[in-house]
Amino acid sequence: MDAAKALKSPIPSTPDSVKSGRRLYQTHGCANCHGVDGKALIEVVANATDLTDPSVWKNGTAEGLVFRSIRDGAGLAMPPFKTEVNAPDDLWHLVNFIRSLWPAK
Repeated sequence: MDAAKALKSPIPSTPDSVKSGRRLYQTHGCANCHGVDGKALIEVVANATDLTDPSVWKNGTAEGLVFRSIRDGAGLAMPPFKTEVNAPDDLWHLVNFIRSLWPAK
């Protein structure tokens, strides 16, 4: 089993965590590629993932895989953010925010 897939968030997905994640998303430039709404409808960046549609994700949607994609980067286009967002709790807040963009099951 992929070690990242087994990672579980120590931060519950609460409204406060999602709010913190939204703030981090805006301040660390995530919106520059993925858009303010996460839909990646920005012409400047090709191949940015639509964060609102988990069915198009290439690197997995388990919370640990999302965490790894943010921390370590994903493919050639998504750089690692482990130096910009180096507190693990902040990475988990970002995961909670991104997952909050997904359609309700």
